[in-house]
Amino acid sequence: MSDERTASDVLVDRLVGWGVDTIFGLPGDGINGLMEALRRRRDDIRYIHVRHEEVAAMAAVGYAKFTGKLGVCFATAAPGAVHLLNGLLDARLEQAPILAISGMTYHDLIGTSYLQDVNIDYLVNDVAIYNQRIMGPQHVTNVVDYAVRTALTDRGPSHLAFPIDFQAAPADSGTRFQRNVPGHTSTAYRPPVRVPTRQDLEAAAAALRGRTKPAILAGAGARGARAELEAVAEKLGAPVIKAQLGKDCLPDDSPYTTGGIALVGTRPSEEALEQCDALLIVGSSMPYIEFYPKPGQTTCVQIDDKPERIGLRHPVDVPLVGDTRATLAELLPLLDRNGDRSFLTTAQEGMAQWWDLMAQRGTRSDTPMQPQVPAWALNDVLAPDAIVCGDSGTVTTWAARQIKLRDRQLFSFSGTNCSMAAALPYAIGAAAAFPGRQVVAFTGDGSMTMQLGDFLTAVQHRLPIKIVVIKNNTLGLIKWEQMVFLGNPEYGVNVAPLDFVKFAEAAGARGLSITDPTTCADRMREAFSWDGPVIVECLVDEHVPPIPATVTTEQVTKLAEAMRQGTPNRNRIALQMVKDMLDESGFEASPGHVIPRRVGKALAGVASRLRNRADAQHADQARDGGPARVARRHP
Repeated sequence: MSDERTASDVLVDRLVGWGVDTIFGLPGDGINGLMEALRRRRDDIRYIHVRHEEVAAMAAVGYAKFTGKLGVCFATAAPGAVHLLNGLLDARLEQAPILAISGMTYHDLIGTSYLQDVNIDYLVNDVAIYNQRIMGPQHVTNVVDYAVRTALTDRGPSHLAFPIDFQAAPADSGTRFQRNVPGHTSTAYRPPVRVPTRQDLEAAAAALRGRTKPAILAGAGARGARAELEAVAEKLGAPVIKAQLGKDCLPDDSPYTTGGIALVGTRPSEEALEQCDALLIVGSSMPYIEFYPKPGQTTCVQIDDKPERIGLRHPVDVPLVGDTRATLAELLPLLDRNGDRSFLTTAQEGMAQWWDLMAQRGTRSDTPMQPQVPAWALNDVLAPDAIVCGDSGTVTTWAARQIKLRDRQLFSFSGTNCSMAAALPYAIGAAAAFPGRQVVAFTGDGSMTMQLGDFLTAVQHRLPIKIVVIKNNTLGLIKWEQMVFLGNPEYGVNVAPLDFVKFAEAAGARGLSITDPTTCADRMREAFSWDGPVIVECLVDEHVPPIPATVTTEQVTKLAEAMRQGTPNRNRIALQMVKDMLDESGFEASPGHVIPRRVGKALAGVASRLRNRADAQHADQARDGGPARVARRHP
């Protein structure tokens, strides 16, 4: 070990200069020069040692999403660097500013089939918004500054490939061209806050004037602008529909929001977009184009700080290029107050009915337990400033509908990349960033088993993450997509059951299993009272579909075709869906509202007995070695 300053020291010192206080990664011989520099600055940068490099990158994304600051990760050369890729893609599609540093083989052996010889900078080129190979010690400061500025400004991943020999090279070694003047670059930076011209703002106000059924679609770009968003909604008399990535831009109990949209959304949100005569899109590129108003139906104003995204999903009459919060503040005094409040009032009445339905679904006592029940139980144990990290799968629907976010609570998930297994890494990033706040990962068994090893990261670093695992022993969303979208029988979606409680205990933490819906809330409260990382395993009915707010004829036809072709447990699935609709008769927000309440209540008992009989038959067949698959508790 030498006290001589190296090129890696230059890089780490520069990160400190940029305010970096946390880095996620996994060591290896292709990045050990950087590791020594991190050891020297360990009092300034906290190193979170993960078990898989993908988790390092995804944790950096979670850190960036919840702080707005730069997330930083690293990996060794070749295989380690390749493992970063999904996290870099997540940063690109989720618009999260991160910097990834990867090792690379010795600079003068690149291209000679040497150990771990791959042009990682070429490989990363399609996902990184800034991507460079460090060409020597005198190159480090220049590219670090530019990489950080680019990531912060364009909200995406920057990547630096750092050859092994350069990492440990003396900081003053190598050649410096005369125009590369030492000290010519700096860490001075301010986030850009752009505001549209007065002319554009007045044009937007004119476009919205006189409209009696305006709606607002808000996304991740509206996060942090609650006051301005609600003020505009009040003046326009407009319900606010939230894309799932904007779930926390307004609390779910705000009188202005109708909650989510698309397949995980609410009926009032769908109705608002179907009926509106004006649409204000605020910081959203929600990709489900079929849920937007039909082209020509509305006047549309869109606010986005990225001009290339305006008009991406829906025709726009007036584009407003600017920062969401600043633009809404400038637009507000120019808007006329809409005196006709009927459109907003109707949406509010619809949301009251919707929450009644969500409460019914979240408090049912059926066994096996409905997956909505543990999601609903979370509402009573979340801290006022909790950070909730969601995941991809049927859990996306339960998080969107059952978790009722309050003011100061934050939420995010991999909403555009739609990566499975994002909840735990995001939670690691959030817990590292906010050591005093409650952090919850809400995930499924399929996602959790993908990154199971990194539960040990939470244990090792004493990150008190509470992980709620919805366990149904199947890749549920894929199963329903196969049937409802393609009309095919489910295939290849079975997941071998894992005892998550035993795993948590083997990892040196605690776990708790919930199977009884009547004690779910109390058991959840108990688990959340424990110190340290905890896994809460919730065994649920695998046959409960994530029914959209509005069921289409095509969806019903495809499902019927899948069942006709031999979907496993098709009788049980059909009975479950019939029972759900009967149980929800009388709830206006449910597709089952057309069934008279008295009739529904009577027939629900019959359906329940038939369903239980089907469960017993399937269990008998399974014990006898038959083909049936039932919800399994543990191996």
